[in-house]
Amino acid sequence: MTKDKPGGPLAGLRVVEIAGIGPAPYACMLLAELGADVLRLDRPGGAGPLATPTAGLNRSRPCAAVDLKQPGAAEVVMELLERADVLVEGMRPGVMERLGLGPGVCLARNPRLIYGRMTGWGQSGPRAQQVGHDITYAALTGALHSVGPAEQPVPSVNLVADFGGGAMFLLVGILSAVHARARTGVGQVIDAAMVDGATSLLTMVYTMLGDGYWADARAANLLDGGCPFYRTYRCADGGFVAVGALEPAFYADLVRGLGLAGHELSGGSRARHSAANSAGSIMDAQHDRAAWPELERLFADVFATRTVADWEDTFAGTTACVAPVRSLTQAMADPHLAARGVFTSVGGVVQPRAAPRFSATPELDPTPPRKSGQDTIEAFGAWGFSHERIDELLASGVLVQL
Repeated sequence: MTKDKPGGPLAGLRVVEIAGIGPAPYACMLLAELGADVLRLDRPGGAGPLATPTAGLNRSRPCAAVDLKQPGAAEVVMELLERADVLVEGMRPGVMERLGLGPGVCLARNPRLIYGRMTGWGQSGPRAQQVGHDITYAALTGALHSVGPAEQPVPSVNLVADFGGGAMFLLVGILSAVHARARTGVGQVIDAAMVDGATSLLTMVYTMLGDGYWADARAANLLDGGCPFYRTYRCADGGFVAVGALEPAFYADLVRGLGLAGHELSGGSRARHSAANSAGSIMDAQHDRAAWPELERLFADVFATRTVADWEDTFAGTTACVAPVRSLTQAMADPHLAARGVFTSVGGVVQPRAAPRFSATPELDPTPPRKSGQDTIEAFGAWGFSHERIDELLASGVLVQL
């Protein structure tokens, strides 16, 4: 399953991927769909495209089977790496070294190689050898603590550490190293740790905390559901709308759209607000924290009177920043996402396309994931191995063709 790659901004970049799960394969999927020539190396009998719920991350690149436990297998991989620009691996620290494929020996053979290492905890530190998942890594960084109602943290799917803090920072590292190599002529090792990336994503929050603008608690701040004009509300049909009316003009449009423009706040909150601002109007109460509980109740009561579609029509063309909360199924049919071609069918399964967009070198159409060993002969041939050598490696058990 070698592909003719007529375009893509990463055309000409050759990547060897040691099969793993989660952020590393997602990063390699994006590299492939942005035009890189990615060869995925899996163990013989590794998970097929329908065998695991995450196998969709293995799309758009060939898959060869290599038995790394066989004598001479490391040397075969090393020959591939002599032809490669990038290696991506997501093993626990020390595993690649035990296989004879650590960064020291690989860069000795190919000093231009960029060696990308994807782990949860990083290559060093007291937790480096522990196992974990997105929720584990997000827990340590403060990210998990920051999401959810006041009573309990809520996982953000696996976006924060796995894909945001992991895959995206691995890609930044790889592409940065490619740029640096153009200047220096040498490659380097990238230690991409999910805890590092997830913490970096919180830079603004940590800065606000240090400056006294963020309380170290959930549902107590401007962007965590603590304020009435930046949160979700249930509607009459059981669906939800999201409100993000941060700027004063946006807040004013929100209040007008809800039909509350002339509303006067009640009780103590109005008195406190009036003393500070000479007015008890809801229009002037946006940043009066004492008024927030009353504002939240008012907004919730009004949003509950109409359906999501009604509110979408009401706020269309305004700056209130009100949007319907789509389910995954609904998002696939959203007119805006459809107009941009955000989704496509890959092997009969609707999936998101790669991002971002490029004007001159567009990303490639994704193709279905391949089974372990489905492309061994063709892929090794495309990477410069002779037919005779491939036959020899197949006979020895180092390579396996499905």
